[in-house]
Amino acid sequence: MKIQFNTDKNVEGHQRVEAYFSTELEKELARFEEKITRIEVHVGDENSAKPGINDKRCLIEVRPAKLQPIAVTAHADTVEKAFHVALEKIKKTLSTTFDKQKTH
Repeated sequence: MKIQFNTDKNVEGHQRVEAYFSTELEKELARFEEKITRIEVHVGDENSAKPGINDKRCLIEVRPAKLQPIAVTAHADTVEKAFHVALEKIKKTLSTTFDKQKTH
């Protein structure tokens, strides 16, 4: 499972943050590892330098083998919070998707 981390020009993409997000993804999505080929994380600040409520965005796109890509988005007041909300959303979505496959 390959993980790609992207930030917009308004968010600093430090290696430490990228390493932390990658570790969290690998840990939380370990049970789907055999079924996922790639994960892309896109982090951004929608208001740029202006202050705002819930202006940090995290999009997680997962590419399951032999299926269409699945993407979820979350907004929060920090990048970390947005990431964790998106991570919970993608876990639920993947569980539902793969459970449906078992029944067919």
